[in-house]
Amino acid sequence: MKQALVLGAAGFIGRHAALALRNAGYTVTGIGHGGWSEQDQRAWGVERWHASDITIEALTTYANMPSVLVQAAGSGSVAFSMTHPVQDYSRSVTTTLAALEFIRTEAPDCALILPSSAAVYGNVSTLPISINHPLMPVSPYGAHKVIAEDLCRSYGRSFGVRSAIIRLFSIYGPGLRKQLLWDAYHKLKAGEPNFFGTGGECRDWLHVADAADLIVAAVSHASAATPIVNGGTGISIANRDVLAWMAAALGGDCQPRFSGTQRGGDPIGHQADISEAIPWGWQPRRQLREEIPAIVDWIERGAF
Repeated sequence: MKQALVLGAAGFIGRHAALALRNAGYTVTGIGHGGWSEQDQRAWGVERWHASDITIEALTTYANMPSVLVQAAGSGSVAFSMTHPVQDYSRSVTTTLAALEFIRTEAPDCALILPSSAAVYGNVSTLPISINHPLMPVSPYGAHKVIAEDLCRSYGRSFGVRSAIIRLFSIYGPGLRKQLLWDAYHKLKAGEPNFFGTGGECRDWLHVADAADLIVAAVSHASAATPIVNGGTGISIANRDVLAWMAAALGGDCQPRFSGTQRGGDPIGHQADISEAIPWGWQPRRQLREEIPAIVDWIERGAF
């Protein structure tokens, strides 16, 4: 069978990428932080799991000569990068460099897929956001993603390493124990519905399973030219609407209130231009409003 390696496979995006790759016919090896029971790792499509820092030595020891490497390691949090910028750099940039160097020296036929972030764009004046929009990140998280992308392009030009970059927008789904939906559930349930911002901040919400499908689609398009696509739905939704849908799903009378103050590192609005991703034979299949009841159900079942 085809071999795939997922870095950060125990993380939210990593585990969904592993499952999608397994379903596409790959035998998946995972490397990263976190302890997994064999039952859990197999449930997420991971045949072999190695709890380890992501270094060239670890990749050489455990990678099993993959034809695909998904670099899903990283903090996944703008807020974390604002308080721990050095650690965020290590998790995003250093691990990407290790992956590229491993491919250059040990697995030249391997393609690297980098799930990057819309945080590379920063605040924008026009929507939707094209992949050609200037990169002006407003957080260390976004800046580190820019560096990781630059490394992929550099290894493509200098060494012929094949890669593809997916700039993911706001990823959500059952299993994510942070960010707006998780916080909204607990605040509204507790009757403390106070949120940063004005409520007019907009995001493009992509279900994690759709993101994983895009990662698999990227494999056949990876090249030394390092193609880039946006991963979103092309639809921008105001936070006030997201929170209203969550309140309705909870069936209570508690309505969200907004501070009027924007949190540092957060862009005002995002909406993806996904015109480069559609020709890859991919399109988003899930809509946020329809998926919120499933997220509420997952939290209330304590399935985490």
